[in-house]
Amino acid sequence: MATEGEYESVLCVKPDVNVYRIPPRASNRGVRAADWKLDAPDWTGRMRVTARGKVAYVKLEDKISGELFAQAPVEEYPGIAVETVSDSSRYFVLRIQDDGGRSAFIGIGFGDRGDSFDFNVALQDHFKWVKQDNEIIKQSQTPDTTPKLDLGFKEGQTITLNIGQSKKKDKSRPQSSGGLGLLPPPPGGKLAPPPSSRSTNHNTQAPTGGSNTGCLLDLDSSNSNLAAPSNPNTTASSDLWGDFDSVSPK
Repeated sequence: MATEGEYESVLCVKPDVNVYRIPPRASNRGVRAADWKLDAPDWTGRMRVTARGKVAYVKLEDKISGELFAQAPVEEYPGIAVETVSDSSRYFVLRIQDDGGRSAFIGIGFGDRGDSFDFNVALQDHFKWVKQDNEIIKQSQTPDTTPKLDLGFKEGQTITLNIGQSKKKDKSRPQSSGGLGLLPPPPGGKLAPPPSSRSTNHNTQAPTGGSNTGCLLDLDSSNSNLAAPSNPNTTASSDLWGDFDSVSPK
């Protein structure tokens, strides 16, 4: 129930509503408005639907003076305080209560189907809000045990943004027309000098019959037993052998 001093809000106002006395229920079957005396309502007035806190109140008031005829506190909807009938959407069963706590069931009806629709929606919206508010309170009272995602920067952590920069494509080395690539330089970074013509002259092939070292040893062991060539036009190699013959020991 609502406590004293709570603000009262108005959910819906309908200027014309009919009130009927209904017979006791014979069984658990649904209530039918056809069993009422629909052409002779017991009371006619206006209806205001208000809310204080989470409790809604359906108030039946006099059209002129606004005097309260009856009211029905509604703590849930659908529920026992307001019930629909089985044969019409314009009629409802209302449980009214007085200040002493006594209750009775009466029937109410609207002449226009739109008025009954507005009455139904006003109660549905109020208790939809009550349900959401209860869930929020329940979640606030329940400790959150789910792990929280830490999106903050750690100490010393930075972030880099690359805006408007594209990756450079690797270009292959050009190749010669013959299909052979350029040779890399030597590990030392220096090229070896080409062989000179002088060193080439010293690498002439030795005459057939043995190595140069063997010939020199033979000349040293012999006591100038080589005869001079009869041909005066000797070659450079014959003069060389003649020099070795002149310096041999006598």
